[in-house]
Amino acid sequence: MAKPYHIIQPTSKRVPIIISVPHCGSQFPDELAGHFREDLAQNPDDTDFEVDRLYGFAAEMGITMIHSHYCRWVIDLNRTPNGKSLYSDGRIITALTPTTNFFNDPIYKNQELEPNEEEIERRKSQYYIPYHDKLNDTIHELRAEFGKVILWEAHSIRSKVPAIHKDRFPDLILGDNDGNTADHEVVRLASTGLKQGDFELTYNFPFKGGYITRLFGDPENGVHAIQLEMVKSLYMDDLEVEFNEERAEKVRSILKPTFESLIHWISN
Repeated sequence: MAKPYHIIQPTSKRVPIIISVPHCGSQFPDELAGHFREDLAQNPDDTDFEVDRLYGFAAEMGITMIHSHYCRWVIDLNRTPNGKSLYSDGRIITALTPTTNFFNDPIYKNQELEPNEEEIERRKSQYYIPYHDKLNDTIHELRAEFGKVILWEAHSIRSKVPAIHKDRFPDLILGDNDGNTADHEVVRLASTGLKQGDFELTYNFPFKGGYITRLFGDPENGVHAIQLEMVKSLYMDDLEVEFNEERAEKVRSILKPTFESLIHWISN
C-alpha cells in the first residue's frame, strides 16, 4: 500500500524549515476509488492542485517538504481528529471525512457508501495518523539538530467560495492563529517578503491557520508555524484548473526571497 504522504528531501545543505502541503493529493485508495461520484472524483475541486509543484524550489534551498498523496475527501489531514470546527462564524467547514464538497454537492455515489464511525477510525489509522506522525518526527528531528524550526503550511483555494466567504478571497492570506503559533519576527519577515509583489496580502483573515498550524506551532519551544493560503488563480489559469508556469514564476519570485530571509533568521 502506498504511503499517504511523500517526503521530498533537500538536495543542498539542510535547513530547519519544513513545508507541509496536506491538501494537494488527488488520488484515491483502491478500496475507496469506486465510492465517489465519478463526475466529481475526476477533478476533486477542493484539492490544492499542484501546490507542491509551485514550491518545487524548496529542495534546492535545503527545505524539507511533506505533501499528501490522497485526496482530502478520503480524510482531511488539516482537520481536528474529532471533526470539531476551528471557526464559529457560520462558514461551511467540510468534515474530517467529508460527504460534500465546498459547494455542498454530495461526493459519494449514495449515502450507504458514506463512512461510519468504524470506517472513520480506519481512515485515521491508515492515512491521517501516519502523515501527522511523520510531520511530528521531522519537526523534532530538525529542532534537535538546530534548536528551532519553521513549519510553513502551504495551501490554495478557489478565488471565490461563497459557503466560506461571500467575497473573493484576498490573493494571499498569512495565518498564525492570532499571533499564537510563531514568533512575531517570523511573521514580520514572511509578511515583508510576501508584500514585495503586487498581490493583496491579509493577516489572519479570513483564515487564521488550520489544525496543523495550531497543533504544531509552539514558539516558546522553538517551533514556529505559519500558514499561507493563496487563491489558485495566482499560479493556475483563469478557470483555476490548469497550472500556469508564467504565473507560478511570478509567485515564486516573492516566495524564494521570503524563504531566504527566514533561513537567515533561523540560522542565526
